[in-house]
Amino acid sequence: MFERISVDPEICSGKPCIRGTRIMVKNILGMISGGYDFVRITKAYPELTEEDIREALDYAAYVVDDVHVVSESSLKKDWLRPEENSAWEKL
Repeated sequence: MFERISVDPEICSGKPCIRGTRIMVKNILGMISGGYDFVRITKAYPELTEEDIREALDYAAYVVDDVHVVSESSLKKDWLRPEENSAWEKL
């Protein structure tokens, strides 16, 4: 189903990666979340293709839809937004 995604316990502690690399799906998602477009991502990781990035997004959508849905009430929002939380200053 996902030919470009690899999950191997010997690579990146079993986190989903682009096959043949140590580039984790979560890294790609973080870059997109941070405003990177496909061109900027491929400049940062020249070994990636646009198809790799699309499959990472498809994989993430599949996981969220079918496997690990987290309710909003279970999220610790304070820890998601450090700029709004003085607890981060204590770390």
